[in-house]
Amino acid sequence: MLLAISIQSFVLIDRLSLDVGSGLTALTGETGAGKSILLDALGLVLGGTVNRDLVRKDAKQAVITASFSLTDDDADIWDRLDRWGIPVNREEALVLTRVVPVRGASRAMINGQAVSARNLAELGQALVEIHAQNSASSLQSVAAHRDLLDQFGGLTGQLTATMEAWRAYGATRDQRAAFERAVQQATEQQDWLAFQLSELQDLAPEPGEAARLTSERIRLLHASKLTAQLELADQALSGGQADQVLGQATRALDGVMRIPGLDDLPADDGLVREVRMASEAVERAMIELAEAGQLVARLVRQTHDDPSALSRIETRLFALRAAARKYRCEIDALPETCDALAAELADVESQSDQLDALRAEEDRLYQVWQTLADGLSAGRKQAARRLEAGLLEELGPLHLDRVRFQACIAPSEPGASGLHGHDVVEFLVETNAGEGFGPLRRIASGGELARFSLALKCALSQAGGARTLIFDEADHGVGGAVAAAIGERLARLGRGRQVLAITHSPQVASSACRQWRIRKTDQADGRVTTDVTQMDDGQRLEEIARMLSGSSITDEARAAASKLLEVA
Repeated sequence: MLLAISIQSFVLIDRLSLDVGSGLTALTGETGAGKSILLDALGLVLGGTVNRDLVRKDAKQAVITASFSLTDDDADIWDRLDRWGIPVNREEALVLTRVVPVRGASRAMINGQAVSARNLAELGQALVEIHAQNSASSLQSVAAHRDLLDQFGGLTGQLTATMEAWRAYGATRDQRAAFERAVQQATEQQDWLAFQLSELQDLAPEPGEAARLTSERIRLLHASKLTAQLELADQALSGGQADQVLGQATRALDGVMRIPGLDDLPADDGLVREVRMASEAVERAMIELAEAGQLVARLVRQTHDDPSALSRIETRLFALRAAARKYRCEIDALPETCDALAAELADVESQSDQLDALRAEEDRLYQVWQTLADGLSAGRKQAARRLEAGLLEELGPLHLDRVRFQACIAPSEPGASGLHGHDVVEFLVETNAGEGFGPLRRIASGGELARFSLALKCALSQAGGARTLIFDEADHGVGGAVAAAIGERLARLGRGRQVLAITHSPQVASSACRQWRIRKTDQADGRVTTDVTQMDDGQRLEEIARMLSGSSITDEARAAASKLLEVA
C-alpha cells in the first residue's frame, strides 16, 4: 500500500509531501488545477518514461519519492528484491525514488540503491495499477488475463500442482533428450571407440611405466661410464685395506680396556663410556662397509652395455608418448584412458535399456501433467462463466449495458510451455451487438474504458493483484445515477484495497473516506504552484457544493452536498 509521496520541482509543484491512507481517497479540483500532475509524478516514480520538460522552471532537477508498506503476502515483490540484491528490512517501508535532472541521465533507486528504470517499472506494476483515460493498466495485458482468471476462480492450488508436474516432466524430458543425444553420438562412434580401445589394449600401458623406462634408458645410455666407476668402487671396497684398518682399530680399543686399573672402572665412568661408544661406531662401520661392498658388487654384475635393450626402451617410450599426444593426456593417464574407453563402449550396449526407461518415465509424467492441466482448464471455464455473469451485473449501472464481455479460453500453440496448463486466456469485449468480440482496446472512449476497468476490477475484487488502484476520471462524461454507481463501486473496492480516484463528480467525491483538494496558487514572485490539501468535513462540504453548483456556491448546493455525504 502507498504510504506517502513526496514531489519536488515537478511542473507546477514546488515542494509537496502527502501521507496516503487506506480506503478510497478522492482527488478533486477545478479543471486545470493540476490533478494529472500527481498522476504523472506517481507514474514517473513507478518507472515511467522521463520527460525533462516536466522539471519545474529554474530548478536543476525534479525528485519524486514514494514509500510503500509490504506484507508477507507480497512474496513476488520480496522475490524480485532478493534477485536484484537489494537489502530490505521487512519492518520498514519500501522507498522508490526517481531523480530527473535538467541535464544528464536520470536516476532510479530502491531503498537508496541504484537500479535501472526497468527494475523500477517492473516493481511499480506489482505495487500500483493506474486506470487512466487512455489505459486500463494490466487489464489490457493479455499475459495478465490468465493469472487474473486463476485468482478469481480460486485455482492457484491447481495451478501450482500443474506447474510442478510440468517442471518434473520438463526435467525428465531434458534428461531423456540429453541421454538420447549421448547414445546416438556414442552409437555413431562405436566403431571408432572399439578401434581406439583395441589400440590402447594392444599397447597395454602400465602405471608408472614411463618413469621406469626413462630411468632405465638413462642407465643404458651411460652404461660404460657407470660400469667403470662401479668397478673402481668394488675394487676399493674388496681390497681388504679398509677391513684391516677397522680390525686394527677394534683390537686397539679392546686393548685400552685391558690396561691394568682401567678394567676396574665403573661402567658409567666417562672414559669407559666413550671408549665403548668408539668401539660400537667402529663395529657399525665394519657392518656398513660389508653392506656397501655387497651392493656395489651386485651393481657391477647388473650393469652392462645392451644396445638392443636401449633400442627396445626407446621404441616403447616413443609409442607411449605418441599415444599420449593422440589421446591428449599424460603418459601415466593412458591406463585410465583405456579404462574410460572400455566403460564408454560398454555403456553403448547397456544404454538402450536406460533410454527406454527414461522414455517411459517421460510419458508417465506427461500424462500426470495432462490430467492436471485438463482439470485446471475445466476450472477456468467455470470461472470464466462466473466472471462473465458477475461483470454483466456491474456494467448496467455504469451505463455500459451495450458492452458484452467474454473470457475466451483457447488451446495453447503447439510446442508452447505447459507451465500454466494448456490454455491461452484473453478478455474480449463487444461494444455493439453484431460487431463481434475483440480486445479491450476496442473500447475507444477513455471514459468508457476507465468505467469498464472499474467494473472488471469489481468483478475481480478477490483476484489479487496490486493493492493500490488509481482511477483517473472514471466518471468522465457521466453524471447522476451512473456517477453514484461509480462512487459506490470505488468505495467497495476501497474496503479491501487502497483506491485513489481523480474525479469531477460530487457523487464520487462524497463516496470517499477522505478528499484532497488540488488547486493552483499565485505566489508573490508571480509564479504559479499547485498545492494539495486534505480537507476536513467542513471543507469537504464546501468543495462538493462547488462541484455541484460551480464557482457560486448556493445554500441549495450545500444542502445537496450534505445529503450526498450523509448517504455515503
